[in-house]
Amino acid sequence: MRHFLLLLFFTAFISPCSGQKITDSVPKKTKEKKIELRIMPYLSYNRNLDFMFGAIPMMMYRVNEADTISPKSLSGMSAIYTTNKSYALAFFNKWYLNEDKWRLKFFFFTGNQNSQFYVDDIDQPDFYDYGTKTTVLSIGGQRKIVGKFYGGLSYTYAHYNTVYEDNISPSSISHSNAVVFNLLYDTRDAVYYPTTGYKIRMDWSTYPKFLDNELASNRISFQANKYFPNREGKDVIAARFYGKFGLGNVAFEQQSTIGGTDIRGYSEGKYRGSGLMDIQGEYRYNFGKKMGLVGFFGIATIYGSDTPNFDWKMYPGGGVGYRYNPFKKSKFNVGLDGAVGKGDWGIYFRIGEAF
Repeated sequence: MRHFLLLLFFTAFISPCSGQKITDSVPKKTKEKKIELRIMPYLSYNRNLDFMFGAIPMMMYRVNEADTISPKSLSGMSAIYTTNKSYALAFFNKWYLNEDKWRLKFFFFTGNQNSQFYVDDIDQPDFYDYGTKTTVLSIGGQRKIVGKFYGGLSYTYAHYNTVYEDNISPSSISHSNAVVFNLLYDTRDAVYYPTTGYKIRMDWSTYPKFLDNELASNRISFQANKYFPNREGKDVIAARFYGKFGLGNVAFEQQSTIGGTDIRGYSEGKYRGSGLMDIQGEYRYNFGKKMGLVGFFGIATIYGSDTPNFDWKMYPGGGVGYRYNPFKKSKFNVGLDGAVGKGDWGIYFRIGEAF
């Protein structure tokens, strides 16, 4: 499975003897493929969705072959099924255009998630199952404003059909229309695997009444990532602060849940609320040409939980992971993480780095 970059050696021999010219011997340079296509198997497990398996075909390419300044664009899909009878089908695209002056995205998701949430304001506090059929469509773009600053706008439509176990809450069918304004400061040396620089982004998501939203609300999220090269540039230390703040009437499906990127080690879906904050760090150790290991640790907190005792408590999480780069010409990792949280744990399949 290991792919090695082709080493190019250029040699030239000129003989002054007898006036005879010896032709230069130069190996032909391998022409870069227009599209690098890879199909990755998906296998994971957590305490909520049980075993998850599927496939993720994806490809990297340049929209304009003459544009060598823009990062390569990425398109792909994922098809995943779980042993608790959940499923998901998603299409994702990131396009980089006009010497990285424009960054566009398109995302579509449909699936059925059989999950759980924690209820404590009843006679028997416990986890209760719920199932949500979800469809999400999101389009957006960013334009370079000046220097390393970008500004953007996106639109996301989501439709939810949620049914709760034992009628612990009434079944609901809802939809939302979100407009997101964002600002980005990006000094990373690479978008898929940065080794130095900053990524600082702020999003304002609004769900106004005039866009046919049943619950008008706003959400502000802020992230600040910093990357430090280590071991003479072979490894990377990554640090992150993240906050998501719900304002107004936050629907159940729009609540923030500890887990995934923020923070790994929580898969039960127990800790959720109107807002979330976390800080975390990760060491990315690379060996060989294509493989690496990571170690990470972080702490999160939430507020606005339906279980008030969960608010403003500290929720640590940490673990280790394995990385592999399936592409020849680009540094883009996939991998598997194992993490432990407060009374919880999870295994995560990664497409790209966590942050």
